[in-house]
Amino acid sequence: MATPVVLSLEQALSMSYATLRMVHLGWRVIRLEPTPVPSRVSKGDPNRYIGRPVAGEDRHSYYVAPNAGKEAIAVNLKTEEGRAVLHRLIRELPVDVFCTNTMPSRHKALGIDAATLQACNPDLIWCGISAMGLDRPNVPGYDPVLQAVCGYMDLTGPADGPPTQCGPPIIDLKAGDEAFTQVIHALWQRSEGGGGRCIDVSMARAATSWLHTFLPMLDMGSPPDELRRSGNEHRQFIPVNAYPTADGWIYVAIGSDAQWGRFAAHPRFAALDEPRFATNEGRRTHKDDLHGLIGGVTSGMTSQEAGEALAAAAIPHGPITPIEGVMELPFVQETALRTVAPDGRVVRLPPAAVDTDHLAAIDSTLPFAPAYGEHTGSLLAEVGLAPDETERLRAAGVVA
Repeated sequence: MATPVVLSLEQALSMSYATLRMVHLGWRVIRLEPTPVPSRVSKGDPNRYIGRPVAGEDRHSYYVAPNAGKEAIAVNLKTEEGRAVLHRLIRELPVDVFCTNTMPSRHKALGIDAATLQACNPDLIWCGISAMGLDRPNVPGYDPVLQAVCGYMDLTGPADGPPTQCGPPIIDLKAGDEAFTQVIHALWQRSEGGGGRCIDVSMARAATSWLHTFLPMLDMGSPPDELRRSGNEHRQFIPVNAYPTADGWIYVAIGSDAQWGRFAAHPRFAALDEPRFATNEGRRTHKDDLHGLIGGVTSGMTSQEAGEALAAAAIPHGPITPIEGVMELPFVQETALRTVAPDGRVVRLPPAAVDTDHLAAIDSTLPFAPAYGEHTGSLLAEVGLAPDETERLRAAGVVA
């Protein structure tokens, strides 16, 4: 199969992350952004202007990583001529996959709904991400709001604290992963003669699809308070929690009575070998005592000493790594991607979820995230527009 071409009217993170995963496979991904709005200082994706400036006025730090390796074109889809440019791109490149995370209520007015674009190319795979899918077109989709609506904030944070959002924007990322997976499936179906497809990813549905260890338990006798936020401890397996050490914190995860037996048999933890702690249910009954006793032992050791003792007992554990230390972890250093800013500085990027042949071929180095409209001229030339026609469209505000 030829390298897929993806045209994506994307902003923020959910779809940008989905198409970044396509970049990791070596696909050609073109970001489609709107032309400047007179009442606004910023142009295109608002994420371009979030974080610290890195390359000019339109490539700030929050924007760079999810958009490395992409091209960028700016077209005014509110005009008939702009929509004609979009349709020409889809036909002439040709585009295999069109993606968008624009609110569904705006699709038809912009001419980006699946029916309109598949009229240009019946084999086009159309993929949209939105808050609650095409059936609820007027709901805006922001990760923390969806975390609130879908119960995540009721499950996150200290038991005696307020509802709390998860650190990473996990619903954005989950929706992006879903879009990526479904596009691959659709391309496979198309290769088997299946034609085009419309993929509708609801962030809310994707989020609730992850609640397997919560929602069904309500129908099997668990009261809601048994499932609500519990800080760093696991709700079912005891002890699974963060414990202080002499120089930091260490996370310990004991998931069975056999593991507990090995833990309590180690000389550093032998004082905890009490009959009341022998079973998970016993440890649950006395969990407050147990957490305090474990913390009393670990606080007398450095994180390294505690880790060595836990490793000797074959207990899953890990130091709580400060965010500035994550890139220094050996397995991250070995797999991290990178890009080079226009000023020559190397920017380390998170690793791809899995290795790909494409990343190996380019030595894990992605082109820097594109400037606003950086490839407008070259892309229009590629689909046959003469330079004077491109300049006319630019002067008329149809492209930028």
